[in-house]
Amino acid sequence: MAQASNQELTDRFIQFYRNYYRDEIGQLAQQYPNEKRSLYIDYDDLYQFDADLAEDYRSQPDQLQEYAEEALRLYDLPADVKLGNAHVRLRNLPESVDIRGIRVHDNHIGKLVAVQGIVRKATDVRPKITDSAFECQRCGTMNYIPQQDGEFQEPHECQGCERQGPFRINFDQSEFIDAQKIRVQESPEGLRGGETPQSIDMNVEDDITGKVTPGDHVTAVGVLHIEQMSEGNEKSSLFDLYMDGVSITVEDEEFEDMDIEQADIETIITLSNEDDIYDQMVGSVAPAIYGYEEEKLAMILQLFSGVTKNLPDGSRIRGDLHMLLIGDPGTGKSQMLSYIENIAPRSVYTSGKGSSSAGLTAAAVQDDFGDGQQWTLEAGALVLADKGIAAVDELDKMASDDRSAMHEALEQQKISISKAGINATLKSRCSLLGAANPKYGRFDQYEPIGEQIDLEPALISRFDLIFTVTDQPDPEHDGKLADHILKTNYAGELNTQRDRIATSEFTQQQVDDVTEEVAPEIDAELLRKYVAHAKRSCFPTMTDEAKATIREFYVDLRSKGADEDAPIPVTARKLEALVRLAEASARVRLSDTVEAEDADRSVDIVRSCLQDIGVDPETGQFDADVVETGTSKTQRDRIKNIKGLISDIEEEFEEGAPIEEVLDRADEIGMDASKAEQEIEKLRRKGEVYEPKQDHLRTT
Repeated sequence: MAQASNQELTDRFIQFYRNYYRDEIGQLAQQYPNEKRSLYIDYDDLYQFDADLAEDYRSQPDQLQEYAEEALRLYDLPADVKLGNAHVRLRNLPESVDIRGIRVHDNHIGKLVAVQGIVRKATDVRPKITDSAFECQRCGTMNYIPQQDGEFQEPHECQGCERQGPFRINFDQSEFIDAQKIRVQESPEGLRGGETPQSIDMNVEDDITGKVTPGDHVTAVGVLHIEQMSEGNEKSSLFDLYMDGVSITVEDEEFEDMDIEQADIETIITLSNEDDIYDQMVGSVAPAIYGYEEEKLAMILQLFSGVTKNLPDGSRIRGDLHMLLIGDPGTGKSQMLSYIENIAPRSVYTSGKGSSSAGLTAAAVQDDFGDGQQWTLEAGALVLADKGIAAVDELDKMASDDRSAMHEALEQQKISISKAGINATLKSRCSLLGAANPKYGRFDQYEPIGEQIDLEPALISRFDLIFTVTDQPDPEHDGKLADHILKTNYAGELNTQRDRIATSEFTQQQVDDVTEEVAPEIDAELLRKYVAHAKRSCFPTMTDEAKATIREFYVDLRSKGADEDAPIPVTARKLEALVRLAEASARVRLSDTVEAEDADRSVDIVRSCLQDIGVDPETGQFDADVVETGTSKTQRDRIKNIKGLISDIEEEFEEGAPIEEVLDRADEIGMDASKAEQEIEKLRRKGEVYEPKQDHLRTT
């Protein structure tokens, strides 16, 4: 470009600022340099002003950035204000590039591009030298050398005495700038299962450093560059991609990657008004698995989730539903989890044995990302699933201290990390869908279910819904299940070999009919968009009827525990679960109000869950402690009574209470001998009684 055209471009930018950014430059001038150091300009504004200029900015960003910043310095401001090092930062580019879609033949290199993703790592903010002043130790002359990215440049000889040093950097005369390196990884919602997310590194400088933490969803605009890779000391013929950051916007918008067109929205609204929308939704979850309508409905409600509420005092009530499936092997739990992971707009799937606490929450990693070895945080599964669903299979196979990492994530929906001198809090506003097997691999129908769940009560009590999936022989159900599985397999065979079969004994129509029977009622892609649209645009509030229904159910249940001796049937945690379920139910209909039918639906689901798992098998009463503490009130009373009996008897005998005597007198406390023997064994294991002499007991 000739000198004149440089001047013309600068004048063009000045004209643009006058037309569009007069007020913003005025504010910048008042707050420069302490509070603001950049002027943010919108690509659309520049395009409206001059389409060619906007296109040139994208194709030759480095040159046009200089003219834009020069124009800012020449802009007529009050005499005492100088915007010496102010930056111009372009944002809101019309389309973003997929990180995995960056290609040489698409001419992305050297251009201004926008990428969307999640921040995987960020280094500390460090000063970087841009203009170094070298003081000659012999004659004291200052030698100024501008520093570029890459190797540090030192003077060859002194400009004063022409000797080759020695030199010392004078920090007061040198210029520094803040610098940071971040790694942006593709968002999980843009990926199909099984794809490894790709990432790109980005260098950011000055006032946009320190603005993001691992786990943030961002749109980053920057200039794409390449640098040569090296293997050991030798240079390679391969080059690596990186970006020089121009602007970073943290996206709080949910599912920013999902483009939902107007036609899709119209289809979704039509669907939401249909009477059997809930049945259609249930028919769209894992159609290859027969039955489990209630579990599938609960999973749909979990996808839509309740509304998160921020209270005036700064605290928040979570809207996400957590759900646990505990069941016999071969009941299709993992398949349902995988299906949900596929249709959730943002999801992360992990399996118990292959997950550690660091992999679920965040890991502190020491590597040479940035310059030199330094500690950085890497976001784990629950952080990556922020505002989506984390599906964790085989929960019971995880080590218990790894599971304990999930407690805070489930209730507070944040993860606090203190590792390697890094103290940080990451967001994990996700719903957890867990699956586990019972303690002995299969349910024992004679044991209380609470005792067969081998998970910590503190973890279990955080789940809003717990379903038990048992596998009992039942000729009628088994016949239907067999038919369904055979039909599904048959449809799968026909679908796989569709082209070959369609030319032989079957017509295309017959193939379609069979495959249609086991196809989901709502296509998975449309369901993804449906969920994203509902969560984006629908925030239902409770009607008085719905409040009354939920209140009545809760008070009625609690009143059953009103007499002194009865267990507490349900805690306030369940009340919040009822509200969340009712809100999710309203979201399915895209309704802005929670009606009585939604409240009834949530009450039915919670009641059936409580009947599965919240009932003391001995008394048949609802008992919240079965889930909350793992020990029912009846068991606690028994333990108390048997300990009392042992301590009474041990006073009568010198060597402690003989076991025979304890068992003989067990009926005094309304317990038969075999039950008493079991309880004594449990107390022994817990260390609450010991044997000073064989077959004699003492309490500790």
